[in-house]
Amino acid sequence: MTSFVSTDCILPNHQSRLRFVHHDGQDRPCGSGNILHLHNAPKAPSSLSFSHSVRVSEIKPQLAVQSKGRSSLLQTAAVRHLTGSVTRTHGLRFAVVVARFNEIVTKPLLEGALSTFKNYSVQDEDIDVVWVPGSFEIGVVAARLGKSGKYHAILCIGAVVRGDTTHYDAVANSAASGVLSAGLNSGVPCIFGVLTCDNMDQALNRAGGKSGNKGAEAALTAIEMASLFEHHLK
Repeated sequence: MTSFVSTDCILPNHQSRLRFVHHDGQDRPCGSGNILHLHNAPKAPSSLSFSHSVRVSEIKPQLAVQSKGRSSLLQTAAVRHLTGSVTRTHGLRFAVVVARFNEIVTKPLLEGALSTFKNYSVQDEDIDVVWVPGSFEIGVVAARLGKSGKYHAILCIGAVVRGDTTHYDAVANSAASGVLSAGLNSGVPCIFGVLTCDNMDQALNRAGGKSGNKGAEAALTAIEMASLFEHHLK
């Protein structure tokens, strides 16, 4: 006697599948030797469930249409793409807030930033550098500078190096949230150029060493954001 226990064998004109467990207890697939007569088959128990198979070919055309639609949207001439320019720097003013703590790192970062400003035609008289004791104090000063209305972007530079206590986590998190809050509250882009490193070697490598100068990269970000706000988001 044969009983229905699962769904493996394809029935004619149906997408469901059945398999057989014979009276000898062996689980055998439905094949030419197992002829299924529906009118003689026992009624399937109420717990028997049928799975419906979906052909992949039914899905691919829809995905292709969606992908093609997205591509055509990007190429539509009527859609405006707003982006800042690193070449339109005339009249843009910047403030740089620098932490004095770990000056062996922050000073090269500042030099990299000032060099980048000069390379992109930002005038010296359009840059103010403000020194603060440490990275923890950067946020409140950046907020005050942003609200002054004198600057198009504030660049924040600092270096927090992990030590033996959890002090590192407190300062690093506070510096990040402080810079973020300064930008959100003042409406002026505040760029996070604070290094958070596990050791001094990592910090020095990112302050003009083999990993480049993150101060220079942050200055470029400041120029682009200042241009975006000044020329498109006023």
